[in-house]
Amino acid sequence: MQLGIFAKTFPGTGAATLLDAVRAAGYDCTQFNMAGVDLPAMPDEIPDAALAEIRAAATACGVAIVALSGTYNMIHPDPTVRADGLRRLGVMLAAARELGVGLVTLCTGTRDALDQWRHHPDNATPAAWADLCREMAQAVPMAEAAGVDLGIEPEQANVVTSAADAKRLIGEMGSARVRVVLDPANLFERADRAEARSIVASAIDLLGDRIAMAHGKDRAADGSFTTVGKGVVDFPDLVARLRATAFAGPLVTHGLTAEEAPGVAAYLRGLIAS
Repeated sequence: MQLGIFAKTFPGTGAATLLDAVRAAGYDCTQFNMAGVDLPAMPDEIPDAALAEIRAAATACGVAIVALSGTYNMIHPDPTVRADGLRRLGVMLAAARELGVGLVTLCTGTRDALDQWRHHPDNATPAAWADLCREMAQAVPMAEAAGVDLGIEPEQANVVTSAADAKRLIGEMGSARVRVVLDPANLFERADRAEARSIVASAIDLLGDRIAMAHGKDRAADGSFTTVGKGVVDFPDLVARLRATAFAGPLVTHGLTAEEAPGVAAYLRGLIAS
């Protein structure tokens, strides 16, 4: 199991600056966002020079880039917005192929027109699910052509809210390129430690070898997000259960400050090593 962190946790821009900070904080790998090289997160195009900068920095710093963020609102109420997002996803898939990165992460979307991470009551409608399936049915062939996996993440504010939703989508797509990013803190809104442990355990049991990456973020008892080790998620149990499935992918933390990053690295590395 590799230990990683979002590169955008750290201040500044420039691939070398960010990946040096990743390594200095005690991490082996990173999920990278194109904002880190002064581009939009989902750019129209990515200059060859930017890809060369990222590649050179990863080699020099000894930090593996295990995923690129490719999130756009896959069920945005405006089809033209969805079409533009899909086109930009193609740009990200091409970049991942060029960089040798095997995973691009997605946002399964919300009917909220302004914020792709904000819940909308229409997310649970059959029409929202149908729009997601149509969008994914276009994204999957693009991913297959690029030789890159797509990472869907159950998230309470989006149309895929649970492990069961993720399993259903995987079944409907019928492609090995559809994988799961498992963030334990996104599987529930409010729970005590025992309830959270049960929800996360059930998700790992259901999704098994479809989990391509785990995210390390915690949730406080009041429902707010917090840093690993400060909330109700049982991270020792999470790591043990992932190990029992023979998971050998990255555990990537986010939702923390740069100052907290070394301490979280030490804590998670201890769990991985035990």
